[in-house]
Amino acid sequence: MTDIRRTRLLAHPVHTEPDRLEAYRVELPPGQPAGPHFHPGPVAGYVERGRIAYERDGQPALELGAGDVFFEPAGELVRRFDNLSPHEPATFVAFYLVSGDQPLIQMLTQPID
Repeated sequence: MTDIRRTRLLAHPVHTEPDRLEAYRVELPPGQPAGPHFHPGPVAGYVERGRIAYERDGQPALELGAGDVFFEPAGELVRRFDNLSPHEPATFVAFYLVSGDQPLIQMLTQPID
């Protein structure tokens, strides 16, 4: 019999009362920036393939690769979530905690400093 091994990748408190969890596989085309945005509910995810530039407001920029995890608190500005490869897509899985008919993502229409 094979032993099952669990390795915690991420633990983060959630201070909302969502009524559901939605999971999506997202593919960013080569060189594609996601654009500055925020999420009405918290988002957790992991990178399946590629390299992503990830920067939350007030946090240092990170480079995420396959197997890396991320967390985006509700309402916090995500300055960058960009595919760093000019030739290959980047794929990640995102888990959104949502309530009612709230959108998954809110794009910023104004430039950020």
